[in-house]
Amino acid sequence: MSKTVVVTGAGSGIGKAIATVAAQRDWRVVVTDIDLDAATAVAAGLDDPAGLGHEATQLDVTDPAQAAMVADDIADRLGLDAWMSNAGISFMVPFLDVSLDNYDLTMDINLKGVFICGQAAARAMVRTGRRGTIVNTASMAGKQGRVPYLSDYVASKHGVVGLTQAMAYELAEHGITVNCVCPGFVATPMQSRELDWEAQLRGTTPDKVKQMWIDDTPLGRLQQPEDVAYTVAFLLSDDARFITGEALAVNGGAYMD
Repeated sequence: MSKTVVVTGAGSGIGKAIATVAAQRDWRVVVTDIDLDAATAVAAGLDDPAGLGHEATQLDVTDPAQAAMVADDIADRLGLDAWMSNAGISFMVPFLDVSLDNYDLTMDINLKGVFICGQAAARAMVRTGRRGTIVNTASMAGKQGRVPYLSDYVASKHGVVGLTQAMAYELAEHGITVNCVCPGFVATPMQSRELDWEAQLRGTTPDKVKQMWIDDTPLGRLQQPEDVAYTVAFLLSDDARFITGEALAVNGGAYMD
């Protein structure tokens, strides 16, 4: 019997890789993104040997009504077996210069969005009797504060780790597992922007910043989106059904706890 997973922020980067790997593992994937064109392009390119019919839909993760509509629609039509809250943003600014507008936007998408979508998904799962799985994208920045120029991002990702544990505790009685992944230096469009920002802030070049990140990673390379996606695939699988409330580090050893 086919299973269905909704992935947010799946129009590019880590979310796209998660959708791709999930499809390869015979999941029906609902690709969501605030950019509908990007989501549609990803869904169209997913493997579908079993003819499951992957879908794409627009989703602003900060909109509770839209999140509930997506979760309820999928739960009623296809069965909502898993929800992957991946959408996120970042800005690199010294702490003293972080604007409240940027802080609010970071928290709205990275933390409130995880809360809104997690609540919508869990309500749909409980209503339809699904013992489902929720996975959130946190970060190694959610386990430490030693991350320069990303204070608002650090705060949001610490929040995701704590929220994941709270969700896991309360949803366990419904048979719903909740975990998060904590990636490191992942080669994505977001990282490309961060390389440029950090180089400017440090007065150096993006190549030198990239090498610094590689030097900070014991496995000796930048992380690829697929490294995260394979870990998420495990957390979505039956092999992980007795794992809940965990913040699983997948960062090549760049941060160990």
